[in-house]
Amino acid sequence: MATIAANLQAVKGRIREAARVADRDPRAVSLLAVSKAWPASAVREAWQAGQRAFGENYVQEGIGKARQLAAPGIEWHFIGPVQSNKTALIAANFDWVHGIERLKIAERLAAARAGKPPLNLCLQVNVSGEATKSGVAPGELGALARTVAALPNVRLRGLMAIPGPSRDYAAQRRPFRALREMLERLVADEGLALDTLSMGMSGDLEAAIAEGATIVRIGTAIFGERNRGNS
Repeated sequence: MATIAANLQAVKGRIREAARVADRDPRAVSLLAVSKAWPASAVREAWQAGQRAFGENYVQEGIGKARQLAAPGIEWHFIGPVQSNKTALIAANFDWVHGIERLKIAERLAAARAGKPPLNLCLQVNVSGEATKSGVAPGELGALARTVAALPNVRLRGLMAIPGPSRDYAAQRRPFRALREMLERLVADEGLALDTLSMGMSGDLEAAIAEGATIVRIGTAIFGERNRGNS
């Protein structure tokens, strides 16, 4: 069975090749290892192999791992919808949040982050308009982005999305292209200093990189299949 270190190298190879095909610098694409539902020992193995950024979907689980793995240079990202009663814990223990879709949540995170370096935020957009998907509607994105960008103690970095799965490469690219175009409009029309497109997972990272992803969120291709969630 392949080790986590070997899987990491394979994923990095995919990133380099996708960047080459897209005529992009591979250094412009960061790898976020999604370690939700995996034990701290698996995260430690990835860290020992050189991985430094890890993504968690469950607050208490992520905090527990962060406390066990207080290693230099390690970075913790919270991925997914944020519950109001978890904002203080997230603000105190994570470096990034991918999944802001409501102003109330951003305000609570900002208030709880006082006295610490700014918390990096990405707004989650429901690019496909699916009723079952989280995220702000594209038509409401501009107003939310302007307001969040003005909050203290946080830094709006960009956008994220979790499109529905598809095996067709062209179909995979469409929602990622839409997200990139939304970010470009926010920069051009609203004057927002955004630099992050958090998009692409194990099955579609090539399509995401082709459309400008700066962070790809990879779990299964690094850690293997698991019982909870997908990545």
